[in-house]
Amino acid sequence: MKNGILISALTLSFSLSSSFACDIHGKSGFMPENNLRISKYDKETNGMTEEKFLSIIKRVSDVYAPVVESKGAQLDMINNWDDETVNAYAHRDGNVWHVSMFGGLARHKLTTDDGFMLVVCHETGHHLGGAPRYYNNSDWAANEGQADYFGALKCMKRVLENDDNIAIVSKMQIDAEATAKCQATYTNASEVALCQRIAMAGKSLGQLLGSLGGNSKVNFNTPDKSVVRRTNDAHPQAQCRLDTYFAGGLCDKSYTEDVDQNSPIPGTCIKKDGYKVGVRPLCWYKPGAGE
Repeated sequence: MKNGILISALTLSFSLSSSFACDIHGKSGFMPENNLRISKYDKETNGMTEEKFLSIIKRVSDVYAPVVESKGAQLDMINNWDDETVNAYAHRDGNVWHVSMFGGLARHKLTTDDGFMLVVCHETGHHLGGAPRYYNNSDWAANEGQADYFGALKCMKRVLENDDNIAIVSKMQIDAEATAKCQATYTNASEVALCQRIAMAGKSLGQLLGSLGGNSKVNFNTPDKSVVRRTNDAHPQAQCRLDTYFAGGLCDKSYTEDVDQNSPIPGTCIKKDGYKVGVRPLCWYKPGAGE
């Protein structure tokens, strides 16, 4: 896979160190030994259908294909519904930017519809998520934490903004901590509902990632308190990833405020601007001097 990047939507954080980071050139995998497969004939699924699988991917593609085209490239969504793999990947072949999604991931019992969309947004975020990128911004892909942050900060908001989020959230079970922080950040009811929806999508993935490591108990009120000495390009632990999704949802910067390929500041929430919520978590991100 020339010039590819093997990126998983799943951390598979059993007790991983950064040595299991994705191979930026796609020559080897990042995953520890894992045989999880979910067939479309498996009875223990979340009820995901092929029609819904394709529809969710298309919603993201319809929004971001024109954005990619404006950058002189083509967004290629590779939809592998029949494939049992519990994973997702992003790579590039010249000016064709690929996102590969798999039915196995979409069918997992802990993957909600919105959670699956957030995975599509994560993979799209490797292409469009900006800095920090892999290897100190020397390669094309936004690193894992930034792809997570972009997925919630920009992509989910952009794709879901015009939904009747108030009605959708009224039928969901929303964690009280998520509701409280969303209401403290946003005053408009539709914006609060969208924040809640993104938060619960993030929790879906956090629980999935945690379960693969033997512990699905990730919550909004138990943030990862670890502090990295330098920005970690690899996949953070499950709680840290939930914290990142939640931060992206709580950052009130508009999705129209673009991120930047070289600077991590534009279009994001930073403490220097007075933000106390919505900033990238320190469990994977080391802020620069200007933040």
